[in-house]
Amino acid sequence: MNYQLIDAHSHLWLRQDTSWNGLPIRTLKNGRSLFLGEEVQMLPPFMIDGQNSAEVFLSNMDYAQVAAAVVVQEFIDGLQNDYLAEVSRRYPDRFLTCGMVEYLKDGFYEQARQLIEEKGFRGIAIPGHRLLGKPLTSPEMMKMFQLMETRDVFLSITLEDGDRQVAELREVIKEYPRLRIAIGHLGMANPPMSPPWENVSWCEQIKLARYQNVMVESGGITWLYNSEFYPFPTAVRAIKEAANLVGWEKLMWGSDYPRTITAITYRMSYDFLLKSKELESDELTLFLGENARRFYRFGTLPELPYVKNMSE
Repeated sequence: MNYQLIDAHSHLWLRQDTSWNGLPIRTLKNGRSLFLGEEVQMLPPFMIDGQNSAEVFLSNMDYAQVAAAVVVQEFIDGLQNDYLAEVSRRYPDRFLTCGMVEYLKDGFYEQARQLIEEKGFRGIAIPGHRLLGKPLTSPEMMKMFQLMETRDVFLSITLEDGDRQVAELREVIKEYPRLRIAIGHLGMANPPMSPPWENVSWCEQIKLARYQNVMVESGGITWLYNSEFYPFPTAVRAIKEAANLVGWEKLMWGSDYPRTITAITYRMSYDFLLKSKELESDELTLFLGENARRFYRFGTLPELPYVKNMSE
């Protein structure tokens, strides 16, 4: 492996037991969950206990030679702050975890303050696409962003499809220019695509990375382009277009583990990039790990040897 790999978008939980927009999400069996009224394969079927644990993820990371991962949060998994704080304590050199609060209820600022000042979270996640119309620029949100900027806590955020929340996030960026922000899912780069790319609404999310402290990560890109499947040629084109808009130094690879590995293996979530003839080695060096190492301020990372498959 010629690249040091850092996964900028992943998830962990021990059990899903929550709801969103009035609909339940519950862990079932054999990797399945009740998800917003529908039974879905949330995890690979061999994860029969429904636990998406740090230890299972570490085994995948070691096999795929991924040195470290950023763990974000989503409403659909429920608040995982206690577990993720424990994960950070147990594996500080492998996981950087984000806290999350109940943004749909008033009073969440105090929760955020406790996560930052008492539990020591270095990142806060906002599933912006699930805020049900609540603005990113509300007084309580802005108060939280001010605290995060002061404490040098980064923001991991996913926006609604297209450019619907771009103006709000731009206002946040301008008000708090030292707040480090990572925009998820490659701006929800939705297929099908055709030139001119710069006129496609998701590109407006990408353009926010022209601000100094804003980055974009590609978590879930294989989910967004699942219909074309491996080796995801249009996903490669979307990543290249994002680079054309803001530069390779502004982009980071993310897997969206574990949901994406119901369709592909964890290694395949980046292997399609290595096999593409459209990407250069120096571009891959930045995208697969170097940008994330710099942005998230990772220290010394483990060197993970390649272990040959029995079938090779």
